[in-house]
Amino acid sequence: MANHALQTTAERETALLAPYAMFSSQSAGRRYHESEHPYRSPFQRDRDRIVHSAAYRRLSGKMQVFTGDMGDYHRTRLTHTQEVASIARTMGRALRLNEDLIEALALFHDIGHPPFGHAGEDALNECLQDDGGFSHNQYALTIAEELETRHQSFPGLNLTREVLEGQATRVDKQAEDIHPLLEAQVVEAADSMTYDAHDVDDALKLGLVTLEEVHQQAMIRICVELMGPRVSDLGPAEYKRALIHTMIDCQVTNVLENAGPALAGFGWTSICEIRQSDYRIGPVGELAEAKSAMEAFLYERVYRHPELVKTRERAQSQIYQLFERYVANPDVLPDRFRKRIELVGLRRSVGDYVAGMTDRFFEQQYLGFVG
Repeated sequence: MANHALQTTAERETALLAPYAMFSSQSAGRRYHESEHPYRSPFQRDRDRIVHSAAYRRLSGKMQVFTGDMGDYHRTRLTHTQEVASIARTMGRALRLNEDLIEALALFHDIGHPPFGHAGEDALNECLQDDGGFSHNQYALTIAEELETRHQSFPGLNLTREVLEGQATRVDKQAEDIHPLLEAQVVEAADSMTYDAHDVDDALKLGLVTLEEVHQQAMIRICVELMGPRVSDLGPAEYKRALIHTMIDCQVTNVLENAGPALAGFGWTSICEIRQSDYRIGPVGELAEAKSAMEAFLYERVYRHPELVKTRERAQSQIYQLFERYVANPDVLPDRFRKRIELVGLRRSVGDYVAGMTDRFFEQQYLGFVG
């Protein structure tokens, strides 16, 4: 018997969302038809399927920038994902966008990362250079559409086309014909804000850079000015926490203060207009320039730090070796990946298997099979 006291998705979204938001009623649906849920929107269901997937759980065992050998303070791929979702939802709510879609996109955006972060991605891309290469953003779609098993009747998670489309816009961000929904743009902006701030935080904690070096950056000078007189009352640990908080807060504020009026001024009344626009949500002005300079600093002083370069080279060497060992001995692959060879070829199937591994599981496989 229906409970007429329950608010429908349509009623809630009509009351809360701006005309240019992605309404559930406008969804292009799923590849395999499913009946609507009585009290969860299609994008809420996407979020839940992502959170309950094995690939999402494995993010806890995948490095963001720094490996477990360097301690347990720094972010993993999972905690990064959660921070992105939190910041993206904050911006989405303020801009009256679809929070459910934003959360699903945020939780999904890094689900395709292989072990050892971008070093692992580059190594797999080289291993598969004659087979289409490897992109963690594309691999996320493979996970969602082929590798995860939710229902016996069809492969994959059967996510909505909007979540799949939002992820697809990340595969080639420079493509001229890409017009992501505003919800996807918010996630993209939140991702960038998040890794800038937490990479500074982790690098300081690990001693890869000094506070004096960081203070030379325009972004940090802007933050210190925003923090005001209270800076002198903070101890060293409190000061660093306040600095990282301000770094995120000032970027979110900048985006909202600029995107809010811009979106209102466009007068958009549907997502059709979004799909024809080149507008992008993100920091603007002096802060955008400071952000670019900060990212250049992080690349030179953190991502190319000798300790990280050493870890990167070791990881890539091991990935090359284990990949080729599997190619030469496919019988040792798990049954589902042996069967997958008939569909996508040997090297691609091996790549899909290696890409799904956590850092620790990869090392176990390497030591047991190569090492």
